[in-house]
Amino acid sequence: VQLQESGPGLVKPSQTFSLTCTVSGDSISAVYIYWNWIRQSPGKGLEWMGAITSPDRSYYNPSLKSRTSISRDTSKNQFTLQLTDVTPEDTAVYFCARGGSATMENTYWGQGTQVTVSS
Repeated sequence: VQLQESGPGLVKPSQTFSLTCTVSGDSISAVYIYWNWIRQSPGKGLEWMGAITSPDRSYYNPSLKSRTSISRDTSKNQFTLQLTDVTPEDTAVYFCARGGSATMENTYWGQGTQVTVSS
């Protein structure tokens, strides 16, 4: 199973950005599989952001829920993270991952993509 993140590297404060995770070697429609988004800010630990699973049920970190949306495109075998009203505190490496629950406990991880929020 391989996961690959893609998206903008630089975003301005107050804007919205989206990251897409393209999955190969597994189907995002598989049951009992959770597709997670996790980030790591400079000097901080990993932070679980949210997850999506079949059939189209999503879960969110309460601290980010108001600004986060996770969706999926089964025809492309991709799932997407959208984060609104960003600030420099959202600067982080963002990872997509596959696991058996909506948590940071994941078996497969993407390599991560850097998103910097700066004017």
